[in-house]
Amino acid sequence: MVRLSKNFTLQEFIKSQTAIRQGLDNTPSPIHLQNAKMLFAHVVQPVRDKFGVTVINSGYRGPALNEAVGGSFKSQHCKGEAVDIECPGTPNYDVANFIKENLQFDQLILEFYTPGIPDSGWVHVSYKHDANRKSVLTAMKENGKTVYKPGLIQ
Repeated sequence: MVRLSKNFTLQEFIKSQTAIRQGLDNTPSPIHLQNAKMLFAHVVQPVRDKFGVTVINSGYRGPALNEAVGGSFKSQHCKGEAVDIECPGTPNYDVANFIKENLQFDQLILEFYTPGIPDSGWVHVSYKHDANRKSVLTAMKENGKTVYKPGLIQ
């Protein structure tokens, strides 16, 4: 069993219902595996250490899986650099704010969070080994379209 950190395995990061249903190989390349180990060491494991159980909603997406789910070809999920997470019992805003205030990251997006509904949405976070932008955004629906606004919005 390949470990990405103390509490996370590679299997958790690459698991995909779509890949299973369609029989897609979602095995990362050696470089993507190294990227994932950095992401987990610098972001995901520290979140787990702070909040306890941390659930991976979306992790690595190889080329075939990314195409199957209609993902962007530029997505950091495809490089092993990004993950979507939640910590049951902790508002997603609080998880995002902890990352923003305490950890190194490339991009942090509080996605589709609804104030007053702590477990709504999820937290997308990425990490790059060479240069992290510390970009912070909130994704929300406006007039039926997804818009990205700067900062964390409650």
